[in-house]
Amino acid sequence: PAGHVLGSAQVVMEYRGQRAVVSGDYKRAPDPTCVPFEVVPCDLFVTEATFGLPVFRLPDPAHEIGKLLHDVRLFPERTHVVGCYALGKCQRLIALLRNAGYHDPLWLHGALLPMCRLYESLGITLGELRSATVAQKGEMRGGIVLAPPSAIADRWARRLPDPVVCLASGWMHVRQRAKARGVELPLVISDHADWDALLDTCRATGAKEIWVTHGREDALIHALGKMQIQGRALRLIGYEDEDEDLTTGAPA
Repeated sequence: PAGHVLGSAQVVMEYRGQRAVVSGDYKRAPDPTCVPFEVVPCDLFVTEATFGLPVFRLPDPAHEIGKLLHDVRLFPERTHVVGCYALGKCQRLIALLRNAGYHDPLWLHGALLPMCRLYESLGITLGELRSATVAQKGEMRGGIVLAPPSAIADRWARRLPDPVVCLASGWMHVRQRAKARGVELPLVISDHADWDALLDTCRATGAKEIWVTHGREDALIHALGKMQIQGRALRLIGYEDEDEDLTTGAPA
């Protein structure tokens, strides 16, 4: 299994005593909504490198949820709207909030509800969820609203009472990105491995050769070389660099 989102997986290929593993996207931080990443010993490992720079050392997600809940207590008259993707990130945020002791109803943009119902049908407990799309404006005052990143600064968000705009993304580690998106409360929560987790994972596989894709290959390849591991960039045709800050990107 690969610890990215529910249903994600790694591909293991074996031929004449050699094993290659293609990881896809993965994270090493605990996630109550999916199985943890499993390190598979191999000769060749294909890894992502979304946050493949030493600057990306991301905080504990529980700390970021604590920031959000502190702000909710500090401004009880305002509504906190959190941008997050429908698959994986939304359900993870809900689980983190519940684990932190927040058991009030959560308000969800209509685009997020179907995937949450799917998670619940598979045994993931998310607590009381309500539709923010059909709610009266006053009902959501003081509450937490989850919505797609594209909606938090859209006309849809204007119906929320005095919203505090938040965005849950590893890219919120970069202050300029948060400022450019008009994010008042950035939450650095990612579904990708950060720099230290990438190095730890590559080392743990025991692979002598590692192909790096989807991200900042050069820095990671240089670091692998210092670990006596041969690295090379694997560039996929038509595979653009994904950015969670954009509505077209996949979750980071």
